[in-house]
Amino acid sequence: MKYRSIIALAIATTCLVALPAPGAEIEGVAFPDQYRWSGEQLRLNGMGLLRYRFFIKGYVAALYLGERVTPERALDDVPRRLDIEYFWSIPADAFAEITLEGMARSLDAEALERLRGRIERLNALYEDVAPGDRYSLTYVPGVGTELALNGEPKGVIAGADFSSALFAIWIGEQALDESLREQLLARS
Repeated sequence: MKYRSIIALAIATTCLVALPAPGAEIEGVAFPDQYRWSGEQLRLNGMGLLRYRFFIKGYVAALYLGERVTPERALDDVPRRLDIEYFWSIPADAFAEITLEGMARSLDAEALERLRGRIERLNALYEDVAPGDRYSLTYVPGVGTELALNGEPKGVIAGADFSSALFAIWIGEQALDESLREQLLARS
């Protein structure tokens, strides 16, 4: 009987260690300290809240970076992840529109045209979201950028250039929201 108890305790301990522990919480939404994806260890860098018209909460987001990546290098060809949890229902076509507009904000017309096919592939992956749904964008050099909805992979888009332009929507110089950008790039 003692032998079974020891094995049960060992299994339970192993399971607990494998679960991601919440790293932080913002607006009632928890984000884990770290993620492991495609052999890369990503750690929580910063979290933020996007507000519309100062009082409407749109979504919360968390930025994860590779272990030796500084926020100043977040758009280089380095591992990164962005998790976004929504407070409102949003149709898939709105994501496509915002993605194109956001990437156009930081790219010249020629660069945008070079990425157009990959932007269209990403936009075809989007689905409608309901409150509480979470999109994740995870980039690993040499693999690409994976879009996942509630942990379910939707597809991977290749290219460091594509990933940098996509992540620039939130953390680039011409980001969608300066306050959110600052929160995501601030070290936790």
